[in-house]
Amino acid sequence: MADLLWDDVRCFFDPDLMGSLPDLCVPDASVEDWQAVLDLVATRRWRCQYSEGEAVLPVPQAEAVLARPVDAECPNMRVWPADEVLAIFRFLDDEVIDFDVDLRELQGQERLDVFCGFLREIGRCLGKPVLMAPEGDYDRPVLGFDVGTDRVVLLAEPLAM
Repeated sequence: MADLLWDDVRCFFDPDLMGSLPDLCVPDASVEDWQAVLDLVATRRWRCQYSEGEAVLPVPQAEAVLARPVDAECPNMRVWPADEVLAIFRFLDDEVIDFDVDLRELQGQERLDVFCGFLREIGRCLGKPVLMAPEGDYDRPVLGFDVGTDRVVLLAEPLAM
């Protein structure tokens, strides 16, 4: 059974309403949580690409990435949990796992199911919520993985379309 039904949540996947790159995060994270995500990507064999600026590099340990100098360019890791579904993790802070997805890639029930599965994998791995909020509005999550129910749930009322 699907966590969410497309007809119930399509407004939250409308790039005109949410911005094309909504903010996703795991709050109250640690270096160990970041490492668990890196390990999950490797274990699940999701295609990924780590880069610092224009340089594509092997995926380092989380501790090394998060210990970079303050003035260093922010590294990112592109992860494809499925063909044509991309999540971009940004190593901004060791206390929040921060990533984006492109809503234009997440249209329809099939892609929504892939997305929910990806959030579930991360949330289960960490035992923590994974939240999605409109672009630039972290304080207003609209959906996310709920640890207690072990599924992705709505956190806001859908907008009338």
